[in-house]
Amino acid sequence: MELKPPALLADYDHVRRLAMQSLFKTLENFSEGTVIVDRNARVVWINRHYAARFGFDDPQAVIGLDCETVIPNSMMREVVQTGEPILLDILETDRDSIVVTRLPIKGDDGETIGAVGFVLFNEIKGLSPLVSQYARLRAELISTRHSLAQVRRPKYSFSSLIGTSAVSLEVKRQARRAARLASPVLLLGETGTGKELLAHAIHGASGRADGPLVTVNVAAIPDTLLELEFFGAEAGAYTGADRKGRIGKFELASGGTLFLDEIGDMPFALQGKLLRVLQEQEFEPLGSNRIVRADVRIIAATSADLPALVAQGKFRADLYYRLNVLTIRVPPLRERLIDIEAIACAILDKLTVETGAGRLELERDALALLCSYAWPGNVRELRNTLERAVLFSESERIDGRSLASFIGDGGAQGGGGTEATHGASGGIEASNYSDAMREFERRFLADALRAADGHVAQAAARIGMARATLYRRIVALGIEI
Repeated sequence: MELKPPALLADYDHVRRLAMQSLFKTLENFSEGTVIVDRNARVVWINRHYAARFGFDDPQAVIGLDCETVIPNSMMREVVQTGEPILLDILETDRDSIVVTRLPIKGDDGETIGAVGFVLFNEIKGLSPLVSQYARLRAELISTRHSLAQVRRPKYSFSSLIGTSAVSLEVKRQARRAARLASPVLLLGETGTGKELLAHAIHGASGRADGPLVTVNVAAIPDTLLELEFFGAEAGAYTGADRKGRIGKFELASGGTLFLDEIGDMPFALQGKLLRVLQEQEFEPLGSNRIVRADVRIIAATSADLPALVAQGKFRADLYYRLNVLTIRVPPLRERLIDIEAIACAILDKLTVETGAGRLELERDALALLCSYAWPGNVRELRNTLERAVLFSESERIDGRSLASFIGDGGAQGGGGTEATHGASGGIEASNYSDAMREFERRFLADALRAADGHVAQAAARIGMARATLYRRIVALGIEI
């Protein structure tokens, strides 16, 4: 005789449904919060206690709202989209951290039709070691991100660009305009003219100022490592590669600016890859099929003659045209001698802080000496000269005689006097201060007129002097036009 199972046990689906209902009621009763969302992550039910936690007195008021609108930082949408549970997680709220579990709700066809979330608040004490570890790691992450952000922030602003000469003011005007635009910027100028300072200022005044500023000195990195430096590499991409992989500068600069210094020294083969990134706005790390979006603005700088390099076949013409959109020529120091006094004073102020010396000042004959030299190394050479003079000076006031041995070849020769002052202007030979200043002014104005091809108005505008005043000084000093 065949034995029939009890009626209750025969209905397995009925038992399963009862078990699920019982489990749900148990979790809902013991949970500090419960929420159910549909396939679009909109709230279809929430218990009163959980709604009140987020400022809603009436649970019915949140029905139909997106889960993130009701519960900030909610991940219920991810559960709905992936169909995968998040069994244990920590949810940050404005009151405290809570432990939650999130489960997908499946239909009869196996498709995800919603999700349910529970707050396991009663278990928070048992999980206190985990919560403490989480809080510590989170604090360390925030601190690390803050430190990295400080490193990647611009060090200079437009206020750091010292100078009131006509050429300096024009550079500032062009740079401010470049900061408002999104196109690549190309900075041209001799070494030591302040191209990096200008790049920092442009980034700091741009719409990407909150993003990182990442610098790559192309000339300082071996050719074989430049591609890795730019694009990074996946783990094991090459022999000796970091097992965790390496993030390239393009990825580090995402959302900000990538400053490519001395781009004229870039290997020809890499120039084509850089051009592709600029055109396609994406790249692949070495050893990877992963496409990374290049959300960066490029500021490039060089002291090389790029058109000449293009003509010689050493620099790609198409890359040059892609970079040569907003071009700013940074003038050498010899073209803005009128700015030397302000620049020298600013350098001395910094040296005062760095060396702990007293208030450092230049005598008038020392200033005349600075203005009579061509400064082939530009501002960088000027700073080096003043720093050496400060270190060896026994007085807080630096005169021309003590400064002469540090200018140009004087430092190498160890001598002082006239030879150190020889530059583009040939030096100043005078027996007293008045004669020296008169000779300096004559040569300075003669150089300005020569640079302007004899046009007095143009020369006056370039050196920041009224045209009538320049005419009077030309006559008084006997300068031939």
